[in-house]
Parts: sequence; C-alpha cells; structure tokens
Amino acid sequence: MTSTPRARARSFDAAAALYAAHRPGYPDSLFDAVEELSGRSLRGARVADVGAGTGIATGLLRARGADVVAVEPGDGMAAEFRRTHPGIPVVRGDGDRLPLATAGFDLLTYAQAWHWTDPARSVPEARRVLRPGGALALWWNDLDTEVPWVAEQAERIRTFFGEIGLTPRESLDELDFTTRTIPWSRRISLDHHLANLASHSAFLLLGEPRTTEFLRGERARLAALFPDAVVEEPYVVTLSVAVL
Repeated sequence: MTSTPRARARSFDAAAALYAAHRPGYPDSLFDAVEELSGRSLRGARVADVGAGTGIATGLLRARGADVVAVEPGDGMAAEFRRTHPGIPVVRGDGDRLPLATAGFDLLTYAQAWHWTDPARSVPEARRVLRPGGALALWWNDLDTEVPWVAEQAERIRTFFGEIGLTPRESLDELDFTTRTIPWSRRISLDHHLANLASHSAFLLLGEPRTTEFLRGERARLAALFPDAVVEEPYVVTLSVAVL
C-alpha cells in the first residue's frame, strides 16, 4: 500500500462523492470562536479556504457572510466542489503554493488540511497572502476518544493499520497560536458512520476487500452498542488561530 503524504492526500479524488456525503460538518460555535480569536466578523471578510475538498467548511463560511474562495489541488475533489457549490469560486493549488494575490485576504482557513502542507512553505505563503492583521485559522474535527466506544474503535484502527492509520500533524510552535476546543456531536445511522470511516485516506489506500472486512467487524460490534442502528458520534474540534 502506497502511504506517502501525497498519495494519502490525493486518495480522496477517487472518493469525493463518498467524502461529501458522509464526512461531518462543523458546529456554529466553531465559527463564533474563529471570529473571536481572529478579532473580526466573518461577514464581509475576504477568506480563502485552503485544501477545501468538497467544500464542507467553505459552504459554512459563505453562509456566515464571508466573501470566500476555495483552494483545492485534487481533480476529483474540485469537481465535486463545483457540483455542490456552483456559486463559490474554486482555484487549483495548495497551501505550499497559493495561487492568490499578495495581501489580498483577511483570513486563511485550513479545515482538516494543514497537515498536508509543508510549514516551511505554507507559513511564508500565509504571511504573503494575508493582509496586515489578518489571521490564519486551522482546525481538526476528531471523534472524542474520551468516550469509551470511540476509544475502543480508535485502538482497533491503530492495531489494524499501525502507523499508516495515523495522520501526522506538524508542530504549531512557529506561530503564536491561540487554541480552543469545541465539543459537539451528531446522530447518524450506523451505515453513515461506517461510510464516514471508509472515506478516510488510510482506508481509501487499503482497498475495498480489506476495508470491507474491517467494517464488517465494526458493524457487528457497534450493532450491539446501538441496537436501533443510530450512532451518536461525539466530536471535538481543535481550533488554532494566529493573527499575523
């Protein structure tokens, strides 16, 4: 199984519709925190959502009144973005080489995407693109491993994949970030939960036969915990904002 960061990042292109249909969104309280920590309202702000994928965060930023443009490197993800968000511009590129004007933006956001960048390149690019006093906002949306069934599932995934199942995150020491955690949850069907798991890069690279094998075992375990086949997925969003 190919497991380079580039291969993992581009694995989503072949599964963009699966990703769009089953990945979780974000709570309103996340965007309240972005406004608080960046020191400005999203309404009317010029925002670039980098590594936008299918536009889960981008659409919510637009709904908050931001003048937003998406940056996405992948063919499949960009095509799905255009299908689901035809009114939002998307340009091709990534955080290491932003196809954006210098000092043209109030806010750069990375929703589940900063770990695909090389900070030696993406930090200078963020400084270039942001206006003076602009902010860089990074966040990750993780299942809450303080909840026992989630912790047990995470351990099964770690055992199954080893290190390949883990997505490395670069240190944020270089910039002066303020961090906030935002808990939230969603209720979805068991099928939806399993499809969400299957949309992650480790499973996409694993291939359908072994992914199906793993998910079959998860279905049996979770059916005993959730006999009505409705899963309460608990999340914690970890948000880090730096004003540059």
